[in-house]
Amino acid sequence: MSPWLCLAIAYLAGSIPSAYIAGKLNGVDLREHGSGNLGATNVVRVLGTKTGALVFAVDVLKGFLPVYFLPRYADTLMPAMWALAFGVAAIVGHVKPVFLLWRGGGKGVATAAGVFAALAPLASLVTFGVWMLVFLFTKYVSLASLIGAVTLPTAILILSRDPESPVFISSVFIAAFVIWTHRANIGRLRRGEEHRFVKKAAA
Repeated sequence: MSPWLCLAIAYLAGSIPSAYIAGKLNGVDLREHGSGNLGATNVVRVLGTKTGALVFAVDVLKGFLPVYFLPRYADTLMPAMWALAFGVAAIVGHVKPVFLLWRGGGKGVATAAGVFAALAPLASLVTFGVWMLVFLFTKYVSLASLIGAVTLPTAILILSRDPESPVFISSVFIAAFVIWTHRANIGRLRRGEEHRFVKKAAA
């Protein structure tokens, strides 16, 4: 299979608007409720933990599956490099989904987590542990995501000891991208206006 076709498949997989679909199935347009973001966090706030957990799992798989499986079918002599490209395509699809006319996507954290779970599982596990600790102590999902974004390339570098590794270099760019998608949250955190996580009482 052409790697370019695989790249398109990865982007389309990332573009599946799982949060939007979950909202519509419950008679809600999540872009008009809660934070207005089509991410798992807003799903939990508006629709409850069970639905939010399902959306989170789907968003992670949108990143994991293309990176894990598509290189096996791509007709290329550089499967590792194309795996990175497939991961980036999935993340971009999540943030700018074609099925929503390139607007109203999520911030890419869960899908990026899936991408690096396939590329660097141990570093991803460390990053998830740090994310959980920050979230449990602060109840700020955005702060946990920002610190997690910084932790990932740091963990990859410490474990691989290879600053020229394509996985490390790509993790730096993805971390920068995640920070960029959270720029409004950073402003609210600095002003003390960011809302702590409060889930919907009934799932």
